[in-house]
Amino acid sequence: MDYDCIVIGGGHAGIEASLAVSRLGFSTLLVTQNPDRIGLLSCNPAIGGLSKGNLVREIDALGGEMARLADLTMIQYRVLNRSRGSAVQSPRSQADKHEYQRCARAVLEKQKNLAIFMDTVTDIIVEKTGTAEFAGAKIAGVITRRGHSISAKTVILAAGTFLEGKIFIGEYESREGRLGEEAALGLGERLAALGFPVGRLKTGTPARIAGDSVDYSQVERQDGEEMASFTFDPDADDAVSRRPSLPCWITYTNEKTHEIIRTSIHRSPLYGGKIKGAGARYCPSIEDKVVRFPERDRHHVFIEPEGLSTNEMYLNGIPTSMPEDVQRDFIRSIAGLENARIVRPGYAVEYDYLDPQGLFPSLESKMMSGFFVAGQTNGSSGYEEAAAQGLMAGLNAVMKMQGRPPVIIGRAEAYIGVLIDDLTTLGTKEPYRMFTSRAEHRLMLRHDSADSRLTPIGRQSGLISDARWERFLEKSRKIDEITALLSQRKQPQDLSGYPPDLIERVMLDLKYAGYIEKEKRFAAKSAKLDAIKLAPDMDYDAVVSLSVEAKEKLKTVRPLTIGQAARIPGLRQGDIALLMVLARKKRGD
Repeated sequence: MDYDCIVIGGGHAGIEASLAVSRLGFSTLLVTQNPDRIGLLSCNPAIGGLSKGNLVREIDALGGEMARLADLTMIQYRVLNRSRGSAVQSPRSQADKHEYQRCARAVLEKQKNLAIFMDTVTDIIVEKTGTAEFAGAKIAGVITRRGHSISAKTVILAAGTFLEGKIFIGEYESREGRLGEEAALGLGERLAALGFPVGRLKTGTPARIAGDSVDYSQVERQDGEEMASFTFDPDADDAVSRRPSLPCWITYTNEKTHEIIRTSIHRSPLYGGKIKGAGARYCPSIEDKVVRFPERDRHHVFIEPEGLSTNEMYLNGIPTSMPEDVQRDFIRSIAGLENARIVRPGYAVEYDYLDPQGLFPSLESKMMSGFFVAGQTNGSSGYEEAAAQGLMAGLNAVMKMQGRPPVIIGRAEAYIGVLIDDLTTLGTKEPYRMFTSRAEHRLMLRHDSADSRLTPIGRQSGLISDARWERFLEKSRKIDEITALLSQRKQPQDLSGYPPDLIERVMLDLKYAGYIEKEKRFAAKSAKLDAIKLAPDMDYDAVVSLSVEAKEKLKTVRPLTIGQAARIPGLRQGDIALLMVLARKKRGD
């Protein structure tokens, strides 16, 4: 056996997956088409945001890397939704794009048990197991474009937008996963031929312009807040307070912008029929906004710096695949951008993804033992969603190799639990993005409490060091002390010996105690249903009383618990009751 685990792809899912496996002592190979592009912030140069910041802090609490990379490369910090309740507040940082890449690669190169290899995976090696489980198939390794056959006990696919990728800029199209980077061809077709449920999705990105071509007198300045750490356990040498903070800027499209787009809409690959994959409704292209919302006379444009060492600025809010001459004209119609010089055009990218309903909640394929899938290849969108899945896929690949039960995080424990449950239970027909509204227990999932919820899980999994665990226990002790004092009606000023952030956190816990207790009772009921196991290979066709529709849905999702089955849209209460009877009979109750 060449390696214990092979990770395909060096994006945010691949980074977390390969670090998790190698840190837990298993030999790991990260195969990437270009090591220089590891950790690239392909779209906006930012980490976090609404609900996404919660994911980053949860990744950190479990022992992942993204929060620390964000701290190392931060050039602006803000907490979004300050004016609203704490349950929907979330941190966001602008990142130095090139520094983030450098730091990500440096972490991987220094990691014991981890090797990086430049090549493209075009096929997988499959073994037959002689059992019905996982359709009798087991992953055994990969084959690369240059002819290398590399064996492994587990494989994690995290190919992002590169799997059979194609980019579109007006009439121009090319087999690329990102502009200037060739697609990963062959593997998507091979997986489809093996029977994996493969579909097509589309995403897009805006143009980047030269910062010195912006007229800053015509745009609104947006400064950040005082720098703060994403990670719960920052190193003294990584203090974010020493990094410079750069402003962002805001301007708006106008009627002239919209008219230029409407006049040229026939040249759009999106409206001309070239693009077949489904795009994200929550993050439409500017041409989509103009067509779908004709009553709107303007749309926000956020001008964001890409780093300390580059002049490029990112035009957040106007992703597009219009021809380059149209992009130039509509960008120059916007206040402050009249003389804008485009450095890189916006474009759309269409790519293969695997229906995540074909995965167990561990992110292991239902078709093939030892084969895990994470990130955009699962139909999700965003660095943070990808990193969260990569971490969990890496952890569960290790659990698989150790013969231990998978690590499954519940919906009441973390946004990570919501993310993975939504994907594997509901599936997706468009790029999935995390929102606070998706989490029914969001009062319990505040970003500041992620360590209390998840660090014990990270410790049990082996990713939390002894030193960090001791610091976590000390912090927990202080939280208990503050809670006891405030419960005695002490005033915050009487607690001057405690960190202000801990005092604020406890005050929020006490403020929302009644609501949180109600959520906990609801979560406990859900947990009881999730404790009732269902066999992954149950023969639903043999259950006479189930409707044809219910049988098809259950065969697609193959829920592992009654709770997961109850979350499948379209299943009736009678179906769930029948499944509970079957589960209890199997247990001998």
